[in-house]
Amino acid sequence: MSGKTGRRAVVVDGLRTPFVKAFTDFTKLDTIALGVAATRGLLKKANLGRRDVESIVWGGVILPGTAPNVGREIALDLELDPACEAMTVTRACASGLQAVTLAAAAIERGEADIVIAGGSDSTSNAEIKLPQKVVHALAPVALGKADPKAILGAVGKLAPFTDILPTRPKIAERTTGEVMGEAAEKMARRNEISRAAQDAFAARSHHRAAAAMASGRFDEEVTPVESEGKWVHADGLVRADTSEEKLAKLRPVFAKDGTVTAGNASPLTDGAAAVLLMSEEKARALGYKPRAALTSWAYVGVDPADQLLMGPALAIPKVLDRAGRTLAEIDLVDLHEAFAAQVLCVLKMLGSAAFARERLGKSAAVGEVDPARLNVHGGSIALGHPFGATGARMVTTMANELVRSDKRTALLGICAAGGLGAAALLERID
Repeated sequence: MSGKTGRRAVVVDGLRTPFVKAFTDFTKLDTIALGVAATRGLLKKANLGRRDVESIVWGGVILPGTAPNVGREIALDLELDPACEAMTVTRACASGLQAVTLAAAAIERGEADIVIAGGSDSTSNAEIKLPQKVVHALAPVALGKADPKAILGAVGKLAPFTDILPTRPKIAERTTGEVMGEAAEKMARRNEISRAAQDAFAARSHHRAAAAMASGRFDEEVTPVESEGKWVHADGLVRADTSEEKLAKLRPVFAKDGTVTAGNASPLTDGAAAVLLMSEEKARALGYKPRAALTSWAYVGVDPADQLLMGPALAIPKVLDRAGRTLAEIDLVDLHEAFAAQVLCVLKMLGSAAFARERLGKSAAVGEVDPARLNVHGGSIALGHPFGATGARMVTTMANELVRSDKRTALLGICAAGGLGAAALLERID
């Protein structure tokens, strides 16, 4: 996809922090600090001057209340050129990909030549929300004159005191109240996805991620991060020794007789990922070898009450149509693994002629995906899922893999809260 200017945005490089389980190694690093670590590492790796970056587009979901424009804070903390403008975007789990495609679009329009796009999230530093009753009672005091009479009046408004405790954060839909895992459970039941199939998929994700780590596949895209005097060098969630038998012993989380477990779902994760994009002309002028171009992308919405996580099954066909390609022509497919159930449901619908007729207006199924070309280095179940970072991680890994394995195309798909779906096509540049 190139703009009317004829310019093409290319992926030059990418880097991420290790992805670690929430409340472990990165507990004291907030989303800004994680973003700074990934971006600093990327600048060093690419040997790019801090005054060269024209823009930062950053994705995030758990945004800090006092500094929600994380992208700008990263630019300021790194002492980039003050003229480097920045914004932060949020599209739930597709935020990182949204940042990358916005950066690509800006380059194609001629708005910039060098942009860093990515995302970060720190579940460990999610802010605890006070009930509105407390906010309404105390805000006038905090923002006005805190004299004894005002304070006593505020305390009086808080009574009874049984409902003023902070509420526990949960990943639930505002419109339906449904937790995402419950939606995955319903999808598995509706589409007849078995527990055994989910556990087999999860085990494969871990084994492939472990193999990628052992082979050094991730070495060029993961930067060590210092936290509390200790250096973290590698992802902390991958379990090379897991198996279908071990996963089968885990209890369902979201329904007593359910199939979704902690083992076949992505864990709460802290981390960040950054991608360096340039106009192709600028990249070549500076001596960089572009890795890939984003040739098409699409974002869709579905009814959150009806298969919340099915979005990729609609976004992927849009991307293929816009690129003039078929699924059979794609070399690599990388799907975000929110839950094994969700990925397997999406794959089943892509292969369903009935779904194609009813939801896509097509006479034939989009196609089957060969497991050998699907999530070749594992996915979010094994690696973890910092909400804002996953899309940028996928872009980096697939761009690298296209070059390394001499493949031509990679198709990305992401489901997201709110009934959203995202997809993008990467094509290797010679």
